[in-house]
Amino acid sequence: MKAITRFCDRMVQRYLPDAFLFAILLTIIVFILGVLFTDSSPVEMVSYWGGGFWDLLAFAMQMSLIVVTGYILANTPIVKRLLSKLSTIADTPSQAILLVTFVSSAACLINFGFGLVVGALFAIHVAKRVPTVDYRVLMASAYSGFLLWHGGLSASIPLLIATPGHFLEDTIGTIPVSDTLFSSFNLFIVAVLLFTLPFLNRFLMKARDPLHNTNATLWRPEEINHSIDNSEEPLGELTPAERLENSKVLSLLIGVFGLAFVVFFFIENGFDLNINIVNFIMLFLGILFHRTPRRFLNSVTSAVKNAGGIIVQFPFYAGIMGMMVTSGLSEQMSMAFVNISNEFTFPLFAFISAGIVNFFVPSGGGQWAVQAPIMIPASLELGVDTAKTAMAVAWGDAWTNMIQPFWALPLLAIAGLKVRDIMGFCVLILLYSFFPIAIGLLFF
Repeated sequence: MKAITRFCDRMVQRYLPDAFLFAILLTIIVFILGVLFTDSSPVEMVSYWGGGFWDLLAFAMQMSLIVVTGYILANTPIVKRLLSKLSTIADTPSQAILLVTFVSSAACLINFGFGLVVGALFAIHVAKRVPTVDYRVLMASAYSGFLLWHGGLSASIPLLIATPGHFLEDTIGTIPVSDTLFSSFNLFIVAVLLFTLPFLNRFLMKARDPLHNTNATLWRPEEINHSIDNSEEPLGELTPAERLENSKVLSLLIGVFGLAFVVFFFIENGFDLNINIVNFIMLFLGILFHRTPRRFLNSVTSAVKNAGGIIVQFPFYAGIMGMMVTSGLSEQMSMAFVNISNEFTFPLFAFISAGIVNFFVPSGGGQWAVQAPIMIPASLELGVDTAKTAMAVAWGDAWTNMIQPFWALPLLAIAGLKVRDIMGFCVLILLYSFFPIAIGLLFF
């Protein structure tokens, strides 16, 4: 295993391009596959690509704000103290890996956007506490928690099919989360991953190439290690505009205004911790905790530097999704696995096919819209539980996120790393996680 770990890390370091170039290569690959295996002409594939290019703008903005608002909140004095205090639990590199993995996994079970940001920011604080830890493995550990998101409270597919009016209600009705998220097979998968991933990541740290160690004392990206100035503004004669910029009253008023809406939202909607309300909470807590508009805006200036890669790359993935869906290529991939399935193996093949499709359509809700019309009728024909079929697709969506840079972008932006810095370790996480997921889907 040590040899495999070092081999994967070396290969990824040598051959995996930057995340932006990865998106370009995927675009070319999907274009060629569409021309070869569907009835689409090259001109039509280009049309599908361009037609879908801007379909993820709202989502790109949401993910950009996840990075920005998370960074802003993390740079408030109160959150810095909280994360620093929690990081004191770890005194050694092994403890650092175990702690970051567990905290990130638990946070992603609550909400995927929240977990991505918390995992990265907490890892930075732990790295300051234990500077000899391998920084790349630490951030891979933080990202590994994202593997659990589609088995947790923000899982888009099980929440969608539990909502009246979803697009397959006439076929399968509404399926309560007791049959999906709180089913025995899902609880088994979540429990195994939650309590074994920390030890797997600890092993990866010990198995890494000792000649390519990048501990936190050597890895000093400027965007992480410079601190936002939260000191008191110097006393002196201030203009009326400067008084407003340094007014604690204004920050308090708008902060309380925002949090009042949060209370109202949860009263009206229950514990619906979606990505918009997570961003909303982090934004207004950031305003409150920075105490003055000027300190808040100073933090914003530093935070937006981390969102550039997300803004540029998301449209390319939207274009890839447009080619996959409109050409019928995603349908062909799904049907290839349906055709070789029986009642016992269908959940496993649904999981694998979803993992492959997710590589090109990295959106849980978008992937369900593509695969559900194929997988649900097939499961009904084979007599397979539709709740398990839905969760098989959900876990396939989560599984290959480990080697899909799309979802790693927010974490990488905060960490100041490139995708090749963590992906060699994530390949091993992908391979390991296949087994508990497959066992849960087949035998529970």
